[in-house]
Amino acid sequence: MRAVVQRVASSSVTVDEQEISNIEKGLLVLLGVTHEDTSKDVDYLIEKIVNLRIFEDEDEKMNLSLKDINGELIVVSQFTLYGDCRKGRRPNFTGAAKPDLANNLYEEFIEKAKKQNINVGTGKFGAHMMVELINDGPVTILIDSEKNF
Repeated sequence: MRAVVQRVASSSVTVDEQEISNIEKGLLVLLGVTHEDTSKDVDYLIEKIVNLRIFEDEDEKMNLSLKDINGELIVVSQFTLYGDCRKGRRPNFTGAAKPDLANNLYEEFIEKAKKQNINVGTGKFGAHMMVELINDGPVTILIDSEKNF
């Protein structure tokens, strides 16, 4: 499972010209799922993301987590995180999980995030979405449950 985590001042998701979700200060998580992912991968990423110390403290040092600042989270499913561009010019997406597995783990990720007492916004699985964000910093972190990076 892969996540692109962006510290945001705000973020929103629009589907069919209707805003379906928005947050203020917090994190935008673009979440990709592969075939071998399980609940263990979800648990690893949730724990890592909500406790990731990338928010500034009173000394302007990145020492605070999403939980520390009572920040919000917006989670968007993105199968293209498993796009393989090593060969040719068109990405190969065979590394991405089939929709049933991907959606189940995406929904599990959202539910487990909510159990952390975090306000969670979402995208719409499988939909064409317009994602807006104001990246604060900018701060962007890549996390992989297989620890590939």
